[in-house]
Amino acid sequence: MRLIKRMAAIGAILLLSVSWLQGAPDAYMDYIETYHEMAIGQQEAYGIPASITLAQGLLESAAGRSTLATRGNNHFGIKCHKEWKGDTLLRSDDAPNECFRAYKTAEESFHDHSRFLGRKRYESLYKLSPTDYEGWAKGLRECGYATDPNYAQRLITIIERYALYLYDTDDGRKAEENAEFIRAMLSTTHKVRRSRGLHYVIAAPGEKYSEIAKEFQIDTERLLDYNDRKKDGKIKDWEEVYLEEKHDEAPTGLTKATIGEGESFHSLSQRFGMKEKALKALNPGVKDKAGSEVRLH
Repeated sequence: MRLIKRMAAIGAILLLSVSWLQGAPDAYMDYIETYHEMAIGQQEAYGIPASITLAQGLLESAAGRSTLATRGNNHFGIKCHKEWKGDTLLRSDDAPNECFRAYKTAEESFHDHSRFLGRKRYESLYKLSPTDYEGWAKGLRECGYATDPNYAQRLITIIERYALYLYDTDDGRKAEENAEFIRAMLSTTHKVRRSRGLHYVIAAPGEKYSEIAKEFQIDTERLLDYNDRKKDGKIKDWEEVYLEEKHDEAPTGLTKATIGEGESFHSLSQRFGMKEKALKALNPGVKDKAGSEVRLH
């Protein structure tokens, strides 16, 4: 209990600092403020980094705004599986009309998420330190929590953007480390990542292509072309922004995908680092809407 109170005090200061520096959408800051104590409680009970729990909740539920979260209190995109006996919701994800778990409260969802990560397939994660959020993020992807090849990078970006790692230590962080974080936030730079030989960054909520183009001294029209966009505008939350031309093909081993809730041909092309026109050429007549199955090769 003392830990939660101490972390809550640190969290309140952190939230004010991040909000002032970044002007982040209220939904994301509100979500962190609402659920950080719950995430800390799960860390104390199960050993899962609170930053990982919060980042997954933010990403999977779109900061509590997804249909699964609003209608079924499912904050982590957990599917039914054979053992589930509770309420359910059908949504399109990796396949059309998949079965997802539904809960009476968000707290039930957080508890079930922790229990879900207690499965044998995730046991290697518990060999990692609870402060090793990068290791946990990469491990979740390797263990098959999500099919998105850039899932780990999205989680890491969210954790670092909102300094969620502050919740992973018993004493928060020392004051000087908080100061270093604030100085880093003032620079507003993106960490350049690399996948399939392509360099990219991950867009935070509310960012525009022109802002990223300015930061990296790239012509805005060129950046838009790299990312299959004709006009500047707000980028989808936590979506890849490529700094060079994408591939004509999807990653080897992936043969098909389903357009999920809130997705499109474009978001799939960004996820797989594949030109949108190439993806559409493989799928003539396929509607650009949730539930549509698309070929990747």
